[in-house]
Amino acid sequence: MSLVTLETPDGPLRADLDRPIDVSIPLRFDGPQPEFFGAPVATARPLEVGDWVGDTRRGAGCNVSVHTLTPHCNGTNTESVGHVTNEPVPIFEVLRGGLAPATLITVVPVDAGTVDETSDPALEPGQRVIAAGAIAAALGTAERIEALLIRTTPNPASKREAAYRFDAPPPFLTLEAAALCVSRDVRHLLVDVPSLDGMGDGGRMSAHHVFWGLPPGSHDREEATRAEATVTEMIYVPDVVADGRFLLDLQIPPFAADAAPSRPILYEVL
Repeated sequence: MSLVTLETPDGPLRADLDRPIDVSIPLRFDGPQPEFFGAPVATARPLEVGDWVGDTRRGAGCNVSVHTLTPHCNGTNTESVGHVTNEPVPIFEVLRGGLAPATLITVVPVDAGTVDETSDPALEPGQRVIAAGAIAAALGTAERIEALLIRTTPNPASKREAAYRFDAPPPFLTLEAAALCVSRDVRHLLVDVPSLDGMGDGGRMSAHHVFWGLPPGSHDREEATRAEATVTEMIYVPDVVADGRFLLDLQIPPFAADAAPSRPILYEVL
């Protein structure tokens, strides 16, 4: 066992680093993969330089591939406030690495017509939302949560290759749900849906704005009161992983971009 102890304001948390739980979706360039917002699928092709082709099956001494992807739409990704601001905010400058205390909860999305919560644009019956009431019930009395993972039900393994369409949009957070995360001091919010906001929201990105402390419609980085926060979308947490406390290692490549493919790793607290 490789035991590590993390000292937190709520006391020490101990975990075994030899037992990682990967909750990312592997991006298979040559196979099934999730699709969102009509973006093209991620692809890979051999590099071609003159007559040289980077493919050992075509006579090269090594494989060299060119990968094309849209981080926000092609699988698990982590984004900074730069996702909605005019000023660039590279994700690697916000997310510097290390372990963070994390809580995993499971919630049931509900019909927007059954809850007294809001969004911008206004909610419509038939839309499925992740409501503040469901999050609050799952969290109980916990006051401060550095990293929060939200798993939604139903939770089939097919989420790993779901094609999210405008005629059958996925669930999204209400404004009250985003505000609840802020009130609990959530710095890293991880969800198994492709966006905090609805697919057809006209670009308002209202839940994102609430989570990053931006006034509605603002794209000014200086107006964000929570610019240190991150959002990770399209995770997948298998049902065999029980709700509870974990340590989170949120891994990203050092992309100088507002988003990057990511690999959240959980370690169960002993």
